[in-house]
Amino acid sequence: MKNTLFTFFMAFYFLFAFGQKEAQIFKAKQLQGSELTSSELKGQLIYFDFSKLFTKTDNSVVYGFIGNTYEHLRVKFISVTKSKVLANEYYVYGKSMVKNNICEFKGTITISNIRKRKVTSTGVDDMYKNTGIKGQFSILGDYLFSENKNQSHSGKFTGTFISNFYIDKDENIKYDDLDSVSDGFTNNRFVGEWRSYKGKLTERCNWGDFRIPNSGDLDVGAGDFSPNEKYLKNGWQSLVDVKASNKDAKKPDDTQWWK
Repeated sequence: MKNTLFTFFMAFYFLFAFGQKEAQIFKAKQLQGSELTSSELKGQLIYFDFSKLFTKTDNSVVYGFIGNTYEHLRVKFISVTKSKVLANEYYVYGKSMVKNNICEFKGTITISNIRKRKVTSTGVDDMYKNTGIKGQFSILGDYLFSENKNQSHSGKFTGTFISNFYIDKDENIKYDDLDSVSDGFTNNRFVGEWRSYKGKLTERCNWGDFRIPNSGDLDVGAGDFSPNEKYLKNGWQSLVDVKASNKDAKKPDDTQWWK
């Protein structure tokens, strides 16, 4: 009996540690990468309100997966509100959907870093060259979202994220879509895990705008996100049907499933 319990707790520990490690490696990679400067700007820029960055993108192109079999996950931030007390904290209310199971969640986004990008893009064909943009930046941090315990298959999302923005000529914060027409464009990347309240299940869980971070062989698209054929049975078939303009296909990604 003792050996069984020991094996169970060790297995749970390694699952938890792996998920946290992936999130930590992702964050460190962004901070230490070649695209961002090493100067920390959190002290200077933290008092801006970044809440609109997280709700800008149409949910039909917010893609996510849960588990090592890349089950299709949908995440919708219904409201994001900046704390009036803590300048680096945001309160989030939203919903998640896997298969036909929908759960509401509440939680926080906490900003830990703000860095400037070394090179400011001028867009395709220099379309933003003379618009007075003062720079492109990234905010990084951590999140904790708790699903409603009274709902089926509920748990907690934890991990890290990176979101990109730029400052325009009028000192306004804007969602960074300067290169949105480029292949591989993405923003609002979340990397972490989901753990059931019962503690018996811990799954990798990543999502993002237009592309999914650390998605392995799930995404085989060149210009935009396209799920690998071998994972279509895990909730991705409807997306393929929509892209193929199949009039008889159900379109869960085009409907407001969270209402």
